[in-house]
Amino acid sequence: MTIMMPAADQAVLARREAIVAALRKIVPGEGVISSAAEMLPYESDGLMAYRQPPMVVVLPDTTEQVSKVLRYCFENGIKVVPRGSGTSLSGGALPLADAVLLGLGKFKRIREIDFDNRAVVTEPGVTNLAISTAVAHAGFYYAPDPSSQIACSIGGNVAENSGGVHSLKYGMTTNNLLGCEIVLMNGEVVKIGGKAAEPSGYDLMGIITGSEGLLGVITEITVRILQKPETARALMIGFAEVEQAGQCVADVISAGIIPGGMEMMDKPAIHAAEAFVHAGYPLDVEALLIIELDGPGVEVDELITRVEAIALGCGSTTCQISTSEQQRLLFWSGRKAAFPAVGRISPDYLCMDGTIPRAALPLVLRRMKEMSAKYGLGVANVFHAGDGNLHPLILYDANKPGELQRAEDFGADILRHCVEVGCFLTGEHGVGIEKRDLMPSMFSEIDLNQQQRLKCAFDAQGLLNPGKVFPTLHRCAELGRVHVHGGKLAFPELPRF
Repeated sequence: MTIMMPAADQAVLARREAIVAALRKIVPGEGVISSAAEMLPYESDGLMAYRQPPMVVVLPDTTEQVSKVLRYCFENGIKVVPRGSGTSLSGGALPLADAVLLGLGKFKRIREIDFDNRAVVTEPGVTNLAISTAVAHAGFYYAPDPSSQIACSIGGNVAENSGGVHSLKYGMTTNNLLGCEIVLMNGEVVKIGGKAAEPSGYDLMGIITGSEGLLGVITEITVRILQKPETARALMIGFAEVEQAGQCVADVISAGIIPGGMEMMDKPAIHAAEAFVHAGYPLDVEALLIIELDGPGVEVDELITRVEAIALGCGSTTCQISTSEQQRLLFWSGRKAAFPAVGRISPDYLCMDGTIPRAALPLVLRRMKEMSAKYGLGVANVFHAGDGNLHPLILYDANKPGELQRAEDFGADILRHCVEVGCFLTGEHGVGIEKRDLMPSMFSEIDLNQQQRLKCAFDAQGLLNPGKVFPTLHRCAELGRVHVHGGKLAFPELPRF
């Protein structure tokens, strides 16, 4: 592992048998997994370049059990790493050798469907797609749709503030979240929000959404559902130059048109996706835009005409418009399957996640080509072009010495460049361990300390998901202000990295 993690607490590891026995009393039956072989599936999340077996895995299935597990760990100074479906691409659910891995996979029940209030109350282990499936018979759906929606859990979506191809118009998870139940590290159960669109008081849901398991464990979620639009059609537009596609994105938005989704793929990604799903993508173009327009039929027809004209003005060479729902879904199938498709052409890849201003798209893509030559590694680009969320896939072979390190350095350069052009290290995948050490490139020490104070308000002992997000490890009493007096370091027992 090339990314440093906190040193294991040997005193906790020495008590492992007693800890496992205590947890079995809280979660009986098959709720505790402690053998090395059975814990193997939990040693990594979607960022599979990094692996670490947990000390023990606990799989509760009630809020009460979660509360008791956290209270026990709180009282005994034991770290806890929450985990949903494990599809995180930033290492946010990477276990620690001296921590309890708290899996929410058994929380897979939809508790209530309320069409009158257009809300669904669900447990965190329910998959993203399952919510839309549960309400489809009444003409409703849940708008955020990450490409992993068939597997990723709604609790993980909240933890990472996930997006998807339709986030441009309908927003990220935070824009579709109404309420949640959270268990704090000391075992207290807190309910925030509800079915009302705008609850009073502090925006605690805004704090919890995207908090990456550092503030509490989510055990119930209330989301907003929407009625399906009357019409939805997609355009598949090819360009001879990436710059032309980038200009088309900017021109569509500046014309006051907000598509349901607007995605871009470059040539390597187009070829990989077409070979995988046979969606009919043109193979002689450098960039492909998929633009979906939805709403009343008359409005969609008018918008299609306007978007066609804008694309032609930007130099489009091909334009295909879906004529059926089946064809619309086929257009999207390649984009949705882009990540596994690229996995067929490279032994390994790192999926990056950063944001840029839309106007900077041509510049950033040119810079990535230069970086690709510098590091001697290929890159395929798929991204949410409408909201400037990049997903470069850096191709490498972990069996070749030094290639993982080069891929990491390549990815770090891409993310630094995202900050340089005026945006952020992450759009929806979270910080986790992947971007943790890059946080100072975006935030000052004052900024990071203020974030740490918020963390301390929820988890004063720093037991929840330590080693993630914050680039330096310090307890709430220190807040980064380490003072050496007489050659002695304060709090010498604290692990530092």
